[in-house]
Amino acid sequence: MRDNYNIQVIRKRSIIEFIGAVAVIIFISVLLSFLKIRLDLTEDKRYTLSDPTRKVLSDLKSDVFIQVYLDGEMPIPFKRLKRTVSEMLDEFRIASDNRVDFTFRNPSEGEDQKQRESMYQSLISKGLNPVNIQAGDQEGGSSQKIVFPGMIVNYNGIEVPVNFLKNNPSVPAEENLLHSVEGLEYEMIQTISTLTSDTIYKIAFLEGHGELSETEVADITLNLARFFTIDRGVLEGNPGVLDSYAAVIVAGPEKEFSESDKFILDQYIMNGGKVMWLVEEVDVNADSLANGETEALLRPLNLEDQLFRYGARINPSVIQDAECVMIRLAVMTGGTRQQFVPAPWFYYPKLYPSHSHPVTRNINRVKGEYANFIDTVGLDGRIRKTILLSSSGFARTLSPPFLISLKDAETIPDEREFSRSKLPVAVLLEGVFPSAFRNRMTDDLTRDRNFRTRSESISTKMIIIADGNIIRNEVRQIGSNITPYPLGQDIYTGELYGNRDFIINCMNYLVDDDGIMELRSRELRLRMLDRSKIRKERIKWQLINVVLPPVLVIIAGFIFSYFRRRRFTKA
Repeated sequence: MRDNYNIQVIRKRSIIEFIGAVAVIIFISVLLSFLKIRLDLTEDKRYTLSDPTRKVLSDLKSDVFIQVYLDGEMPIPFKRLKRTVSEMLDEFRIASDNRVDFTFRNPSEGEDQKQRESMYQSLISKGLNPVNIQAGDQEGGSSQKIVFPGMIVNYNGIEVPVNFLKNNPSVPAEENLLHSVEGLEYEMIQTISTLTSDTIYKIAFLEGHGELSETEVADITLNLARFFTIDRGVLEGNPGVLDSYAAVIVAGPEKEFSESDKFILDQYIMNGGKVMWLVEEVDVNADSLANGETEALLRPLNLEDQLFRYGARINPSVIQDAECVMIRLAVMTGGTRQQFVPAPWFYYPKLYPSHSHPVTRNINRVKGEYANFIDTVGLDGRIRKTILLSSSGFARTLSPPFLISLKDAETIPDEREFSRSKLPVAVLLEGVFPSAFRNRMTDDLTRDRNFRTRSESISTKMIIIADGNIIRNEVRQIGSNITPYPLGQDIYTGELYGNRDFIINCMNYLVDDDGIMELRSRELRLRMLDRSKIRKERIKWQLINVVLPPVLVIIAGFIFSYFRRRRFTKA
């Protein structure tokens, strides 16, 4: 009788302990639900938003709706990319106090081919770039599939496309996807910041010195218009004409600058203005190559002394690079038949971007045309110099005058002549610059007699690029209709170089006051499995992952049963 009583007491106590434990767990869960605690335990903090991003999101005044066109049947790497995008947008939603909302859509969800094609064309017209991939089916086969790794950001009725897939043909697919993840936060917050900003910066293309025409910079103008207000104009001798612009672009001038225009640009820089110089000292008339040959001639622009004072010198020499773009040459086969064959054109170098700077990190190689190279000069410690673009390790230079012939592409050069390495083509200068007109009489250079000349700048920055063609797009003309090609696209192969991304990043860096551009420096580690170790130790790891867990559960069950039996036996 006493034994039955003890058993009932033990059972009652066990039930009370169980109910108490459940009640404590529920109470702690409810209490924790009111605490917003999010811990990022990853080594590279891939789920932690930066301070500039949090500031932009916390200042949102209206809702932002994002449609991500990355859904449906896709290869595993793209599914991982989709998961990463979803996790990042979740962080955006939380940081913005639910001001950011998003949805995933399948661009191929149409009932028939006609509806799908209509959706594809709609997305392309909005600015999303399609990608063809190999997708497997349930029967073990594969087929071509079109995906749109991008999103449409909608704010107050304004839609802006964001293409977040990095597609660099020179790196493996895994690295491209990793670079896409690295740049994801920047691509999204840069667009949201631009859409929600109360201030829209203005940028001016300089005219009056034979600069590239509107048609020749139409593609980059259209893309920069997503972030800035774009103007074009001449200086007209007024030192304050540039004061309202955040940056100025000098794109491929062909005529000399007057001292008055140089003075206006100099004082604009002294007052904190930013300038992107795309200038070269050698004139090559590429159109004359249609006749088989052309000349490279020295073309001074009267900017040499000014840029030298700022810390750079453009050398009047043309780079030839062994790592170059292929062109199509017409050759005769069989005596009468004409055929186009690819041939290396050493005057079109594939320039290497620096991977250590946010302007050039993770962009494709940049296509140059008859590029010069730059020397950094001066020992002024207040000016920081950073090389953004450079040639390959197998280059040489030619000084004008010299003849350029299409027959050059047919000859095999001596590799020993390509002995120069990493020639700088684009340089970033940051800091406090001395005026190019310091200790000079300037009364006759301005109409404003009350203008006070500054001999030293406030902290500012500029980018010098020794190739005006980097910003020039090709055009297609049919009758009177002129259509620009995307900047950096090879019109023969369709390959897209990094020219557009480079110019856009340059301008965003020059006018960035919020530190958003630094997000492009983010680096994640690619943790790949060791394939050789997998092959050698396949059985061992299969046993560890498949057999060991059930064995541990069984052992734990025996241990629990043993101690439970022992406890109740004593009772």
